[in-house]
Amino acid sequence: MATYAIGDIQGCFDAFQALLEKIKFNKEKDQLWLAGDMINRGPQSLETLRYIISLGDAAKVVLGNHECHALAVFYGHKEAHRSDTFQDIINAPDADELFNWIRTRPFFYQDKQLGYSMIHAGLPPQWTLKDAKKNASELEAVLAGEYYQAFFADMYGSKPKCWEDKLTGQDRLRFIINSFTRTRYCDVSGKMDFKEKGRLGSQPEHLLPWFDVPNRKTKNKKIVFGHWSTIGIHKQNNTSCLDSGCLWGGSLSAMVLDGSEKVISVDCKSYLKPF
Repeated sequence: MATYAIGDIQGCFDAFQALLEKIKFNKEKDQLWLAGDMINRGPQSLETLRYIISLGDAAKVVLGNHECHALAVFYGHKEAHRSDTFQDIINAPDADELFNWIRTRPFFYQDKQLGYSMIHAGLPPQWTLKDAKKNASELEAVLAGEYYQAFFADMYGSKPKCWEDKLTGQDRLRFIINSFTRTRYCDVSGKMDFKEKGRLGSQPEHLLPWFDVPNRKTKNKKIVFGHWSTIGIHKQNNTSCLDSGCLWGGSLSAMVLDGSEKVISVDCKSYLKPF
């Protein structure tokens, strides 16, 4: 049995299938960890989503910002962007079931035996893994519960920017979802900056990548994540970014979660179809 963690697929189904063939993935014995942004922007969101669902327990997924955006659009709380490509999911005859599946996925996944945790974007430095699991569960309960429409109606926004245990209500939930799905840079106090998206070293001096903040409480824990195509495959301080920019003509990558952390990739240029 092998476990592979894969970065942002974003509807690039053909490249995804090519990568699975390259790693000789066997759904009967292997496991995939998918670090969010499985859909949108690429040409085959519906095919990608249906395949992932078909894997059942062989696929462990967390939600990214593109899944959350698609949910808000589907439930009528946000207009689609010109660059969005999940209309094929919205138009599917079983769209309600597909979006219900998305809505009930987690934001944090941990396997203590393997010694790895998975998120889409980042974690504030104040959180332990126990905090991350607890806060993710709090958010997941809202999305899966009867008041999810109210949450999506007020999901968007970049405040509050810093974690406080006393946060309540929508402010608390918005910070939690922003942490899991949007984080890249923050300052040493953990104050989030959602504007900077560039490569390491391009940011203002007061900002650090979330995984490089001094005294981060998860610094000794192995974490895999995606979301940050401008840094590509990047390993630092026990974290591994796996978004190697398939959508932008880069590669789609899988990391073997066996201690070796070997990375296997396919070049995506030849798999990107006009759409």
